[in-house]
Amino acid sequence: MSRLCSLSIAVALCLAPAAAQAHPHEWIDVASEVLFNERGAIEAIRHHWRFDEAFSAFALQGLDTDQDGSYSTEELKPLAQENVESLVDFDFFTFVSTGDYQAGFAAPRDYRLELDGDARLTLHYTLPLAQPLFTKGEVLLQVYDPEYYIALSLPSVEAVRLVGAPAGCRLHVTPAQGPDAQAAAALATIGPDQRELPSEMEGLTGGIDNSASINCGGPTVAAGGGQQAPRSAAD
Repeated sequence: MSRLCSLSIAVALCLAPAAAQAHPHEWIDVASEVLFNERGAIEAIRHHWRFDEAFSAFALQGLDTDQDGSYSTEELKPLAQENVESLVDFDFFTFVSTGDYQAGFAAPRDYRLELDGDARLTLHYTLPLAQPLFTKGEVLLQVYDPEYYIALSLPSVEAVRLVGAPAGCRLHVTPAQGPDAQAAAALATIGPDQRELPSEMEGLTGGIDNSASINCGGPTVAAGGGQQAPRSAAD
């Protein structure tokens, strides 16, 4: 099993019991940039994910190979690769859709980890769309874990930006609000060894999705095939 262990399971099982008992079991602060190409199509999402202190401390064990008390980009490179490779199994917790069309993704690139002064790791990576998406109508970007094993949060509406967007494009960002108190109490009873939500609790995760609506006017043209778009976590 990799150090990342599917981004969550090892953390929940190996860290302090008090931190591992309640659903969710890991917390990530999210910042994202929607990248447009020169033709005005969305070509990639550039993510910056800041992990919580507990995950960061666990993940760093044994990585200071030169034992100088710091962690270089080179020392963190294998862990960064494990992160992006493991995220494939979870669709990168990233959903880009327009109407009934859901965009696919190519392999992540430009990935790296850095450690900040608060001893928290941040994963930077670019997630290319499998096919560029020409945004004439509304495009929805959602970032969340549908199982709510991991809580991904936008610290503010400024955490999502458009880069290289055509003139006139509008962005509306809605950070995750999280489940209400009653739902949170029920979710907290799920143990760390169970990643998938029990069927009877699937309706308790309203408000866990971070969403950004991008509207550049007119109909949207999606290159290539796609899949049925996901419903909002609030549905």
